[in-house]
Amino acid sequence: MKIVHAASEMFPYVKTGGLADVVGSLATTLAGHGHEVAVFLPGYRAVLEHELAARAERRLHLRIEMGDVFYTGDVRVFSPQKNLTVYLICREEFFDRRGPYGTGERDYEDNHHRFIFFCKGVVETLRLAELHADIVHAHDWQTGLIPLLLRYAERRHGVTLALKTVFTIHNIAFQGVFPMRSFYRTNLPEELMSIDGIEFYGQMNMMKGGILFSDRVTTVSPRYAQEILTPEFGCGLDGVVQTRVEDLSGLINGIDTAQWNPATDALLPANFSAADLAGKAVDRAELLRRHGFDPEFTGPVFGMVCRLTEQKGLDLVLANRNFFIGQNCRLIVLGSGERRYEEALRDLAAAHSKKIAFTSRCDEAMSHLIEAGSDFFLMPSLFEPCGLNQMYSQAYGTVPIVSRVGGLVDTVIDVTEQPKTGTGLMGLPTADGLSQALPRAMKLFADQPRYAAVQQRGMARDFSWQSAAKAYEKLYQEAL
Repeated sequence: MKIVHAASEMFPYVKTGGLADVVGSLATTLAGHGHEVAVFLPGYRAVLEHELAARAERRLHLRIEMGDVFYTGDVRVFSPQKNLTVYLICREEFFDRRGPYGTGERDYEDNHHRFIFFCKGVVETLRLAELHADIVHAHDWQTGLIPLLLRYAERRHGVTLALKTVFTIHNIAFQGVFPMRSFYRTNLPEELMSIDGIEFYGQMNMMKGGILFSDRVTTVSPRYAQEILTPEFGCGLDGVVQTRVEDLSGLINGIDTAQWNPATDALLPANFSAADLAGKAVDRAELLRRHGFDPEFTGPVFGMVCRLTEQKGLDLVLANRNFFIGQNCRLIVLGSGERRYEEALRDLAAAHSKKIAFTSRCDEAMSHLIEAGSDFFLMPSLFEPCGLNQMYSQAYGTVPIVSRVGGLVDTVIDVTEQPKTGTGLMGLPTADGLSQALPRAMKLFADQPRYAAVQQRGMARDFSWQSAAKAYEKLYQEAL
């Protein structure tokens, strides 16, 4: 098949979260399966500075109509592997910036212009390059207008750009909602700025466009596909998603086993496998040492790596601070994000430096070491479309402690409920839910034969993209 992906991130070129990992791994796996795959990305500064993209060839010049003016841009192209081509939609005014979406303190005020331009640039490149896609697969709100713009361009120019379109909701909490005046930049018919189009409470909603006008809608776990049909998790779009329920699928993401494999992970001080866990002990000692703790500490180590946002359950962790202060354990947290969480964690670590460590930065190597060196991985998310860290944890012999939401339910088996098959601990997404799970973790760790059995079951699970990509191939084939 000829498969085109459009996304705002792709590992290893630009990454702020799991979206980049998913797009990078899915595209490379599909290419490895023999499909002809193209990925469209904005030509961010960070992407163009990457060693592969720096040699990208300028292939096309774009002239994009946006309202009553035309904006120009370039398309740069490079091929990182056989059957995979990356197209960069470039315009310095929009994408030559430090961050993909904002300054770190706030979003860019012209994000509506930036991603309308990107969506239009993707569609225009499909037309000019005559790619003739079987599937165009758009990811999250930044690409939400592509299914609609594509069909409009086909009618306008009398061509077929793609046989079918797929739109994936990675996180319905982020929808690309902008003032109604932004709509004129799309040059779409006025009737689309209505309740049956992309209007949303008097504003323009780009994700709504992807949900309503793609041929198939997916999200990143079966549980989350059910959750977003409800007001509790649908973030105002539950009614819209309900109109597409017959075309909605929940497909579990995989993990990149080239990057996340304890037996081959080049970022670890020592490698290990289920058959020989000696290297994990080395990594644990190094993790403790780097955070100022005794490398010989024998109690459990709790690790946490996440964006510091409300979604990730930071309030639940902070509400349980007395557990980490009072118990014979260590807590190590890595992440950056909202200032209130950074300050709270920094203050907590400073007041209890013999028990708790916090590092405020994005550090890929340290995130791998925390996964490998911890005994338990904390992931008490309030909602979690799929999640990757709970899968990384199981692959690395680290027992995850997760909330009973979204993809966490689909990928972790509670050891209390299923003693013979369990791979982790689950609780309600509340402070009490976590406070009940943490003592269970201490009890499990104290029973080392039982803890070791849970480790082994987690490491035996197959979360690879080789397996996960088959579900996408089946979806594409069914759509066609």
